[in-house]
Amino acid sequence: MSTDKLRIRAGGLDLKNPVIAGSGEATMTADGIRAALRAGVGAVIAKSANESQGARDQLNHTDYLLFDSRWNPLPWNDKPPPDAQLFCRSGLQPQPFDQWVETLATVDREARAMGSYVVGSLILNNVDECIRMAREMEQAGLPAIDVLVAAVHGEQAARGAIAMVRDTQGVTDVVSKLRAAVKIPLWIKLPGQVEDVSRLAEAATSAGADAVNFIDRTLAMVPDIETRAPFLGTIAAIGGSWSLAVTCRWLAYTRKRLGADCHVIGTNGCRDGYDVVRMLLAGARAAEMTSAVMVQGPQILRQSIEELSGYLDRHGVTVEQIVGEAADKLTAYTDQPSRPGYWQNFIHPESRSPSTPGVNS
Repeated sequence: MSTDKLRIRAGGLDLKNPVIAGSGEATMTADGIRAALRAGVGAVIAKSANESQGARDQLNHTDYLLFDSRWNPLPWNDKPPPDAQLFCRSGLQPQPFDQWVETLATVDREARAMGSYVVGSLILNNVDECIRMAREMEQAGLPAIDVLVAAVHGEQAARGAIAMVRDTQGVTDVVSKLRAAVKIPLWIKLPGQVEDVSRLAEAATSAGADAVNFIDRTLAMVPDIETRAPFLGTIAAIGGSWSLAVTCRWLAYTRKRLGADCHVIGTNGCRDGYDVVRMLLAGARAAEMTSAVMVQGPQILRQSIEELSGYLDRHGVTVEQIVGEAADKLTAYTDQPSRPGYWQNFIHPESRSPSTPGVNS
C-alpha cells in the first residue's frame, strides 16, 4: 500500500498524514516547529498567542511535573513510562505578534516544500483583537488558524488575559465574527470541562468553523503527602494517556450529533501511533500530539507515523476508511443482553454473596 493510505482531508487542508504536532512549548520557536516538520507530520500547530501582556508574562511563571499513575514525581527525560501524566502551568508565545507571524510565514513556506503546513494559533481574549490577529495571520499566507475559545489556564491566569467562552451562544457569536473576517480554514478548539462538548462542536461548525478540535486538558490539584502542600503550589492543567478515553467519547458523540461528514481533530491523551488509530476510529480525521512531543521530542511523531502506517498495512485499510468505524458501532446500555448474576464475576470472592453465584457467560 502506498503512502496515499495516510492521506486525509481535515479542516480544509489536505494532510499527507493525520499526525499533527499540537500547540505547546515544543512549537514555541522556529527550531521547534522545524524539528516537528522533519519528523514528517501532516501539520504543526504553532504555540498560541493573543494580545494580552498578562498572558505573555504567564510564561515566566510556568512550571512542569511528570507523575506516574500513583502520583509519584518522575524524572524529566525522554523515556517516560506509558502512564506518565503531565501536570503544568503554561503561558503564551512571548514574542511581539508581528515578529511571530513573520516567523510562522517563513517556516510555513518551508513546510509547504515538505508537503506539510504550519497552522497559526490564537487564544481568545478580546474578540476584536482576535479578529485583527487572525487577519494578520491570513495576510501573511498561513494556511489555517486554530482558535482556543476557553483555554484551560484561563481560570487561573491574570484578569483580562484569557476569555472563557463555554456556552453555545458564546461560541456561535465568536465563530461567526471570525468566519466573517477571514477566508482561510478556521479550526476551533473546545474545552472539555463543559456539560456537552458535542453541542459546542455543533455551534462552532454551524457558525462556519471548518473543523473543531478537542478536548483541552483539565485543571487539577495534587497534594504532596510528604510535604502536605500542593505540587507546584497551584492548580495546574493535567493530561495523560487516560485522557484518550474521554476524548474518544466526545469524538464519538460529536460524530453522532453532526454526522460522518463533520471534521473533528482529536487532542489530549495521544501518546503513540496506536492512539492516533484509536482517535481515528472514534471519529477524528486527525490527531494532535503535544505533551508527548514536549517530553519525548519529535522522534515520537516519526515513531507514531510509522506505527500508524504499519497498522494500516496489517489491516489492508486507509486512514479515510477507518475514520469513525468504532464510533458507528457504539450501542446503548439498554441494547445489551440481560445476564442476571453476571456482575458477581467481577467482585472479589470474599465480597460475593454465596446465595447469588456468578455466571460465566
